[in-house]
Parts: sequence; structure tokens; C-alpha cells
Amino acid sequence: MISSYQNAKAYKKSVLANKRHLKDIVLIIAGILSASFGFKGFLLTNHFIDGGATGISLLISALTSIPLYLLIILINIPFVILGAITIGKQFAIKTALAIIGLAICLAVVEFPNITDDKLLVAVFGGIFLGTGIGLTMRGGGVIDGTEVLAIYLSKKIGVTIGDIIIVINVIIFGSAAFLLSIEIALYSMITYFAASKMVDFIVEGIDEYIGVTIVSSHCEEIRMMIINVLGRGVTVYSGKKDLVKGAK
Repeated sequence: MISSYQNAKAYKKSVLANKRHLKDIVLIIAGILSASFGFKGFLLTNHFIDGGATGISLLISALTSIPLYLLIILINIPFVILGAITIGKQFAIKTALAIIGLAICLAVVEFPNITDDKLLVAVFGGIFLGTGIGLTMRGGGVIDGTEVLAIYLSKKIGVTIGDIIIVINVIIFGSAAFLLSIEIALYSMITYFAASKMVDFIVEGIDEYIGVTIVSSHCEEIRMMIINVLGRGVTVYSGKKDLVKGAK
């Protein structure tokens, strides 16, 4: 027979889970609106791009007549599938919903063109886009699947996630310089740096760094996971306990 304590515990757990899901939904919706504003209010009218999957979508949209909202979905489909395999189904579902929501917002919501000043477009377009990506990540999903690919490749070929992202973005910005113009590619790099800094600020906070101390007998496995999966640095301390026998 289930006691009243167990019922109360299960109810509290359910309430906390619902609050967490509601918070994730609010964060993802805010992320979608911010990213959409960055796209349509700044980047699209000036043919600027960003890094990652969003950058690929913007580049193809600038070169063709394919709508950006359709490209956002098509290009991120492989990343959603990869995310389901490497990270989990819940992450993949949130990511799919976030991407679909972004596509719908880009298709139906009108945003004013804020400015045609190229420097302002590069900086503030990156800020709003990075804010959108960061809020979506705080909600448990992504609207740019590049990091999912980087996590997968880092496991396969043994390089860091950061190195893979750099290589991907070098290819994207090199293509932009060749296909659009060097000037647009340079401004787009400013957009990318502004977006990446905003993502770091939204996800990690205002602190310069976050340190975590882990004490475990499985230190080598944890070290390799942090380096290969999370792409973070690790400092290993070796400790030894001395036992001193007291006098009777």
C-alpha cells in the first residue's frame, strides 16, 4: 500500500518536473524570437552569415532563391538524428521543436529592418542570434546543430570539439569570401564572434570560468569524457591519505 509520504513525494517530484519543462519551453520560445529578430532585423537584408549550420543556411539562402526557413529545417535534419543517437531522444525532440518553431517564426512573423550600417548589423545581428542560440541551449535543445556534429566527430577521430568547430567555420567563411565577397566574409566573422560570445554569456554566465572538483576512483575515465565529449580542460591532482595511529 502506498503511504501518504510516498504520494506527497511523487506529487512534489511531478510539480518540479512540470516547472522544469515549463521553464525549458519559455527559454526555447524566447530563443526562437531572439534568433528570428537577429536574422530578419539585421542579417538577411545585408546577406551576412554566421558560423555553423545557421551560417550554411544563410549562405545558401543568399546564393539561391530557397527560403531561409526551409533551409534551417533541411540542413539541421541530419544533426537532429545525430543528436538522438549521441545525446538522447529528449534532446533531439526539443531540438526538432526549436528548429521547427524558428522556421515558422521566420516564415510568418515580420520584423523591421533595423539598420543598414554594416558594422551595427554584424555586431547586433550576432548578439541577437547568439542570445537565441544560448537561450535554446539553456532550454535543453539547439537551433544550430554544428556542436552535435563536433561531439560525434571528436569521439571518432580523437580531436577536440573546438578544433572541429573552427575547421567547419573556416570552410564556411572561406566559401562566403569566394562566393559572396571578402568584405561580407569579414563582417560575417564579426557576427560569428559576437554570437559566440553571447552564447558563452547566456550558457555559462558572467564568470570568466567555472571550475568543478571531482573526487573519484575512476579519474581516468572521467578525464577522457570531459576532454573528448565536453571539449574542456582538466587538471588532475594526485592525493594520498596517511593513517596515524593514536596512543591508547
